[in-house]
Amino acid sequence: MGTINKLIKTLTILLAITTLTAFMPPSSATFYKKLKKYCHTLPNEFNQISEERKKDLIEMGNFVIEKRTTGKVCKLLFICTSNSRRSHMGQIWSQTAATYYGVDSVWTFSGGTEATKVNINAINALRRCGFSITTSQATDNPIWFVSLGNKIGGFGIFSKKYNNTINPKSEFCALMVCSEADKSCPSVEGAELRIPLPYDDPKYYDNTPSQDQKYDERCRQIAREMFFMMDYVKEKLILKVESKK
Repeated sequence: MGTINKLIKTLTILLAITTLTAFMPPSSATFYKKLKKYCHTLPNEFNQISEERKKDLIEMGNFVIEKRTTGKVCKLLFICTSNSRRSHMGQIWSQTAATYYGVDSVWTFSGGTEATKVNINAINALRRCGFSITTSQATDNPIWFVSLGNKIGGFGIFSKKYNNTINPKSEFCALMVCSEADKSCPSVEGAELRIPLPYDDPKYYDNTPSQDQKYDERCRQIAREMFFMMDYVKEKLILKVESKK
């Protein structure tokens, strides 16, 4: 038991360090070419987002704006049932969108109502977008290292409960990305704001001919919506700066 606890502590420290480096890329940082091309196409699809959905994303964006205009770190926690697919996509794409639009001090996290492992189909869908995602661990729940590009610090992901020690404990926004977690967690302790933001689960297409297509569709939907949200944040932050001149 002592060895396991020591390992958990070591991994938590490692994840904290690698995660923090992702939030402040140097000015010379560049996305991987394939990922950059993928990201450039997302704003062209904002019209595919329903007006009802945009209201939720704008509410999320206003939380980011409020934190940044008051000089506080913005913490976003994506929650689903098993922390294996959608919540990781939400975490990764929201962090990527913040980096893409140059909105600093946005820290993103994910967790589940239970811990399992990050699903390999979700990993592969993200890889097809242009992320570098690797692991050197042969365990039931390995840590994956996610990289966005050259000179951009990466961060670690693994499956965990939403109240894991690495996740925020206060002043964060909880995004409920599956209906099951939304129902089972009507309140999230420490959350300043809780927003239901459900996505259809691609797991139902595992081991079918449509598997990759459905994972790619869900991955792109989440990417599109996180970019819409952060595009809104960037525009509002610019207007606030301009109004003070």
